Amino acid sequence: MKIGIANDMPLAVEALRQAIATRPGHRVLWVASNGEEAVQHCAAQVPDVILMDLVMPKIDGVEATRRIMARSPCPILIVTSSIGANAWRVYEAMGAGALDAVDTPVLAGPGARRSMDLLLAKIEQIGKVSGVPDVLARPAAAGAAGRNEAPIVAIGSSAGGPSALAAVLGALPADFAASVVIVQHVDQSFAAGMAAWLDSQTPLTVRVALEGEAPAPGVALLAGTNDHLCMTAGGKLAYTREPAETPYRPSVDAFFHSLVEHWAGEAVGALLTGMGRDGAIGLKAMRAKGWYTIAQDEATSAVYGMPKAAAALLAARTILPLDAIAPELRGRIALRRF
Repeated sequence: MKIGIANDMPLAVEALRQAIATRPGHRVLWVASNGEEAVQHCAAQVPDVILMDLVMPKIDGVEATRRIMARSPCPILIVTSSIGANAWRVYEAMGAGALDAVDTPVLAGPGARRSMDLLLAKIEQIGKVSGVPDVLARPAAAGAAGRNEAPIVAIGSSAGGPSALAAVLGALPADFAASVVIVQHVDQSFAAGMAAWLDSQTPLTVRVALEGEAPAPGVALLAGTNDHLCMTAGGKLAYTREPAETPYRPSVDAFFHSLVEHWAGEAVGALLTGMGRDGAIGLKAMRAKGWYTIAQDEATSAVYGMPKAAAALLAARTILPLDAIAPELRGRIALRRF
């Protein structure tokens, strides 16, 4: 892949160069030290993907993304020092056309290799979505190839979520051939009670997700602590404090992103009623991976915040009224259409 870099920090540029150099199929096409240069370089040589910083001289990454998408559109990956600290700018850049976001890799320290691997994984995902062949892709990690997990339906919700969840889960059959994992903004003291109440509303089994548990068809697992629920590389669920800075605990974005990073099977994402923006970027990442994504519509949302943010980012492939979401899930899971 031909890669453009837009970043005014020499250390960040070097870290990006080193990460790219580990993949023989990738090469740096050009480097821009500010947003204005990025727009000019892209007009002259359109890369397969641009690694776009957010804070740069002359024009920032958001405005550069907007101008590039208007004049010489190409896939853009936001690479910033901290997604959490720059969340609003990330939302703006995605609204302008960027596909995804990742933290800037570091050159040294215990997290250096992992930060570079995360960047490369995002580049590969974008390549698949945009149709760029990756003939020199690394072999799949041991145990990942050939895994045949049942598909997973990942649902995020907040204000107004309990009744919306009851409506969706209540219309799914007991033999639903997918696992369901739910992240609802609720304090851990209420999680077990909510799971029990939802269990009484649906033919599915609903309970709080346990550390180390694997999702299973016909079972809906609810995030049950004030830490974030996440998917691990082994296909099991875990709880983590990070990212610590997010105001949402548990965070829908944290779970959706972990699913994109680690889940080897197929998935469908759904973002229901809720206040704020949590889940929109994660849903966008799920869509960028090629998975089917749904957002609840404004008319049936108790609070049109989270699904509105998803709609603004074009994170949802379809926007549906609440009563149409379960039938859509049933049909897609039955026909294996993701």
